Amino acid sequence: MKRLRLVGMVMMLLNACAGVPDGSPLVLDVPVSGTERSAVHPLDLDDGDYVEGVLDSGTDAAELRLIDREGRPIRLLLNGTAGREVFRFVAGPGMAALRVTLRGDGGYRLALTRRIAVADQHPVLQGHLSPTIAALAETVRHGGGTDAFWQDIARRGTPLVEPLTGAPGSDRVTMTFLARGARHNVRLLGGPTSNHETLDRLGGSDVWYKSFVVPASTRLSYQIAPDVPDFPGTCRECRMAILARLQADPLNHNPWPVAAPDPYNQVSLVELPGAPPQPGLEGGWAEPAGRLVLERFASRILGNTRDVAVYVPPGVDPAGKDAVLLLLFDGPDYLDRRAPVPTMLDRLTGDGRLPPTVAVFIANPSAAARERELPANPAFAAMLADELLPWLNERMGIHSRPDRTVLAGSSYGGLAAVSAALAHPDRFGSALSMSGSFWWHPPEAPPDRPEHMAGLVASSERRPVRFFLSAGLFETGGDGDIGILESSRHLRDVLEAKGYEVTHRDYAAGHDLFAWRGALGDGLLTLFGR
Repeated sequence: MKRLRLVGMVMMLLNACAGVPDGSPLVLDVPVSGTERSAVHPLDLDDGDYVEGVLDSGTDAAELRLIDREGRPIRLLLNGTAGREVFRFVAGPGMAALRVTLRGDGGYRLALTRRIAVADQHPVLQGHLSPTIAALAETVRHGGGTDAFWQDIARRGTPLVEPLTGAPGSDRVTMTFLARGARHNVRLLGGPTSNHETLDRLGGSDVWYKSFVVPASTRLSYQIAPDVPDFPGTCRECRMAILARLQADPLNHNPWPVAAPDPYNQVSLVELPGAPPQPGLEGGWAEPAGRLVLERFASRILGNTRDVAVYVPPGVDPAGKDAVLLLLFDGPDYLDRRAPVPTMLDRLTGDGRLPPTVAVFIANPSAAARERELPANPAFAAMLADELLPWLNERMGIHSRPDRTVLAGSSYGGLAAVSAALAHPDRFGSALSMSGSFWWHPPEAPPDRPEHMAGLVASSERRPVRFFLSAGLFETGGDGDIGILESSRHLRDVLEAKGYEVTHRDYAAGHDLFAWRGALGDGLLTLFGR
């Protein structure tokens, strides 16, 4: 813990929270109610520290600047905004203080809510880190071949996982992705970063590789794309070219799903020994024992029709007063062998870990409808509350209580779960988000308000809703953009500051259904487990 000196009005302590599974609790400042129109708060930061903070000036407009030791302005962070505003900066030489100037005679609250030191800003380190690759490089440099290396890799399987050099007993390992014989390039999708990583070629050999340092609890799925066409085009066009070549890693021993028609429709799995259990899936996939009812649901509010599947585990009364109702977005993704939620519910309700639970799998009418409906759309939330719930009651006899009803989803679905629960707390008492897209904001949002959901929570009264939020350690932002990991942690902080009951999990994973299926069981047990 490092002391950040904000003298004159505020003194506070701040924990660095990068890489901590549930995040370290932040000790915030006390409210300020003085009448000074301008005040300076000295900082004690290290060069390169990433800092997030909040200035709440109530109804008064406020200006916030970074200044140097002589009081000269370095950077304008907030310009005449009122109310609660988030700011961010990276500490550099000469940054000595924050100066707050009020355009009014009220007070304000100033808090630094997060500091991430340089050493913690890269949960994944890249480079020539593998002892095996280093030894092979020497062999190749002296004219040796690679056949023995590839025979060993075929036996061991990919990616290559090795203890972290110089750190015996560490909770991190070196993970090296490999490809053989590409002519021009190899791209990696789904690895331990949010980027489409480019593998490096080992000299002039047939070995392509990329090494990362990752937690020993890593669980992910990935694909490789050898010899991606390189042509002039937009970023989207270049990405589509990568997708055209993506396929399972032929050297990986765990293709998923096994029965896929070809490698282009498979991913490759990595599940290190330290990966946490996935509740209800410990024994793998099994034919579900309950009953699945497939229906078509028409919405007057949205003007469309979609598939809805209702799953009731054996022995569960959907009309029972103690039954939990789970409404799950992107429903078809959670109905097959890749993420067998019915199997999971059979086991968790059958052995008493979960109370009786009915699941409703809500499909999207189309990809375009998903992009339109799931990102915090009030009409979509109204459809759930005012049309779908009454329809389930009439059609299936499902009676829902707010405190026993949970909205759940991944990516945009996680954003939809949180936004709809906050919009209709009288119907939905819990929200379960897996890698929620809390970086999202509507097109009309001001540039300094990129996190729409956090802003809504901060500016609204607390509602009777509980939250389970999860994100992957590999879902960080890049090129100045906030990522899913950072925005999920920030939303957690804002919810806690508003007094909500919230649980947050960071998994050593990416934006990945392979991880989400475990997070769903984890979240259900956290919210409703016995």
